[in-house]
Amino acid sequence: MSVFASLVERLADLLQPLFHTSATAAAIILFTALVRLAVHPLSRAAARGQQAKVKLAPRIAELRTRHAKNPERLQEALTKLYAQEGTSPLAGCLPSLLQLPAFFLMYYLFSSSHIGGEPNGLLSHTLLAAPLADRWSDALGQGGPWGDAGLVYLVLFAIVTAVSVFNYRRTKQQLAAAPAQQDALPGMGAMTSVLPLLSFATLITVAVVPLAAALYVVTSTLWSAVERAVLYRDAPVAGAVHSVL
Repeated sequence: MSVFASLVERLADLLQPLFHTSATAAAIILFTALVRLAVHPLSRAAARGQQAKVKLAPRIAELRTRHAKNPERLQEALTKLYAQEGTSPLAGCLPSLLQLPAFFLMYYLFSSSHIGGEPNGLLSHTLLAAPLADRWSDALGQGGPWGDAGLVYLVLFAIVTAVSVFNYRRTKQQLAAAPAQQDALPGMGAMTSVLPLLSFATLITVAVVPLAAALYVVTSTLWSAVERAVLYRDAPVAGAVHSVL
């Protein structure tokens, strides 16, 4: 935690001439971008894996029909098929999982009163009028949704809502362009209808975590929307299924 706090402070010092009192918030956004950039090669690999899975969907459906009464034989056949094609049923999950430690570090960094036995000086930093250690409930208690701190959250909510709507509409368009693929695997049609709605759950995360962690979530969510729009532009259903991760 001390090393992580020092990293954020160093980034804030570099950005201070440009962002002044909001330099730490800018450092968090930059840190998030660096994390996403580091994970990007895995995201590209996951995109290739998802495209391969979509192409394999008819063969997977055939195997499920052939071995419907023999789950062990089905699992062996699926494992062999994935190995032959160089993909995995979990393709697409690894980039999201690798980001979790950075998010939890940000959460605890701005939730802990002491770091390395010393008072946590980062807790006094702000984004405009909103303390980075506060939550939305604190902003509501200090001036309501239209107060100075409340307006910061309204902007974040607006960004997340716009990204969620974008993901939802894009998924609908992709599924309409390839309606046959959503029934290639059992339950895939229902999954592709429900998963885009999970983007809106990000609003709850932004509301309940410290503002610093909320900045991480919003920046990462925005990055994901752009990244997946590019990586999955030629893979309709694959991109749709994982557009919220």
